[in-house]
Amino acid sequence: MDWQPLDPRAKILFYLQAFGRLFWLGIPFCAFGTGVLASVAPTWIAITTGIAIAFLLLLLTLWMPALAHSRWAYLLREDDLMIRRGIFVRHVTAIPRCRVQHVDIKQGPIEQWLNLSRVRIHTASGLRGDGVIPGLNPAHSKTLRDELLGSSHDDGV
Repeated sequence: MDWQPLDPRAKILFYLQAFGRLFWLGIPFCAFGTGVLASVAPTWIAITTGIAIAFLLLLLTLWMPALAHSRWAYLLREDDLMIRRGIFVRHVTAIPRCRVQHVDIKQGPIEQWLNLSRVRIHTASGLRGDGVIPGLNPAHSKTLRDELLGSSHDDGV
């Protein structure tokens, strides 16, 4: 059994999400910060600082989605589902199959356009034991859902 990567089209999804964050959060943050800094420092320093931060945010927007895509993977084993993710802080989540209550397959508008879906696994733990795998082919999502729900594990309850 090998770790399964996300669909290659998920990289496009990650880039679109990153540019959306840049447009809706990064640019307004830079503009507001430049205005605040201009009230206490010379205007040229405020503008230079705002441009530098905007350029740094643009570089991160160009670099991070590809790195995030390469770090996402999952592994379905006999007793659990392992999900690996994270850019700076790596996360590996193990979800026992006997704790899976239900599995959702969702598609937002961009995911529909890219023919992708995400799988959300809800567990019986109630302690944020849920898992999400974005950027999967819809047919693969259904297969994963069926495999997770098709296993008949008795947890003794």
